[in-house]
Amino acid sequence: MDFESRIISREISELLWEKEKTLSTAESCTGGRIAEAIIAVPGASKYFKGGIICYVNEVKENLLGVSHDLLEEKTAVCEEVAVEMVKGACKALHTDYAIAATGVAGPGGGTKEIPVGTIWLACGNENRVVTFKVEEDHGRDINLAIATNHAIQLFRDYLKQEDVEAATEIDVK
Repeated sequence: MDFESRIISREISELLWEKEKTLSTAESCTGGRIAEAIIAVPGASKYFKGGIICYVNEVKENLLGVSHDLLEEKTAVCEEVAVEMVKGACKALHTDYAIAATGVAGPGGGTKEIPVGTIWLACGNENRVVTFKVEEDHGRDINLAIATNHAIQLFRDYLKQEDVEAATEIDVK
């Protein structure tokens, strides 16, 4: 893991420790890389409960509760599936937050509509989820590294934004 990812993982660790909140992952194309980045920080067992590697649609449906109709209509590589994966991981693993990734890392598997390098990332909780779409193909290994790094950045920024919103609410009252 690169230096920047270690710094981001440490920031996530500090934010979750402060909040006394828990995290899980739901990973398709990244196959556990996001969880690996999270647990790189000593003490992660205090807030990281685990992850579900949902490489096939059957697992997305059965363990995460992703809609079969949604998977049929839009495929697994879409924003809506990433959002359902976050909510499903929070529910299945009883966590406050989750990070999810679904996409086509390559080198094959892409289509004209969903080319290789398309990866949807999502994070949040059962009430609020944010998403990010990775769209460039740099080869499988780099695609996965980029997705992992964007996923943890997205989650760190989500937690920081939550802190800003909470501070604003306190100031208003």
